[in-house]
Amino acid sequence: MARVALLSNPRSTGNRAHLPRVRSFCARHSDVFHYEVESVDQVAEALRIIARVKPKVLVINGGDGTVQTALTELYCGGHFDGAPPPVAVLPNGKTNLIALDLGAGDDPIATLERVIELARSDSLADHVVARELISLSGGDHEERPVLGMFLGGAGLANSILFCRNKVYPLGLPNGLSHVLTAIAVLITLLLGIRAAFLPPRARPVTVSVMKGGAIEGRYALLIVTTLERLLLNTDAKLPGEKRGALQLMLVEQSPVALVRAIIAGVLGKLGKSVVAGVHLGRGDEIRIEGDRSSVILDGEIFQAGHGRPIVLTQTAPVPFLKLAA
Repeated sequence: MARVALLSNPRSTGNRAHLPRVRSFCARHSDVFHYEVESVDQVAEALRIIARVKPKVLVINGGDGTVQTALTELYCGGHFDGAPPPVAVLPNGKTNLIALDLGAGDDPIATLERVIELARSDSLADHVVARELISLSGGDHEERPVLGMFLGGAGLANSILFCRNKVYPLGLPNGLSHVLTAIAVLITLLLGIRAAFLPPRARPVTVSVMKGGAIEGRYALLIVTTLERLLLNTDAKLPGEKRGALQLMLVEQSPVALVRAIIAGVLGKLGKSVVAGVHLGRGDEIRIEGDRSSVILDGEIFQAGHGRPIVLTQTAPVPFLKLAA
């Protein structure tokens, strides 16, 4: 039985640099079962084969789309007999939010070494944590949902798409690309400049939290996540609420609101006191409605329309491997 199964997508951006090292590492470790796919369409078959070797840990090595597809198949596909193995994610995507939330470092090889160390030890169960996933659908219970852990919408989605379509093609390092995107966003927000080489203005959206009413407006940030913390070092958990509910953060599209949110986040006060222009909440169901308003769930784009809301619910807990002590 393989202690660790590694699912890799060679076509992800990060693997262009790291995959040769990953292959060499796996060749030296006989207890690692390494399976490579050429596209996300092959992930379902990959998991069917991986299930046969009954690994103690499943590691995903690919971009955001690979991670999202693997999580969806892991939860909906029924490939494993009983509970699936805990999941670890290598720091390989453009944003790495899931990997960072689970305690992965910057180096994929160091992360793999830590996974193998835990898989060989008797303390593996102590590092397994349960996390719910975001289930995205159009409200039709017959359709298969798409699963992920971080959703960005409104101005944030526009910024992500701007970075993906306008900045990443320049071939710059990820960190510099993100800085340039942030500068472009601030220019648009602070100066009100509209141009083809800048991110577009966010469209109006209506966000409804089950049993919590609806909020309508234009937002610089719309975030829904099941990660432990939102952006800006924020925890939207209110006293008495369970950890698993979907976390929501909305920041109104105004320079003052965004600056207030950033300052409160840096000072660790966001979520602990009321900040004008910032809306926080949690719920078991969140609906997003708007005219051609885009959201991005772990790298995949979805669009709400009139009469076609995006409905977010939470799944039952899924096991993940927390690498940090």
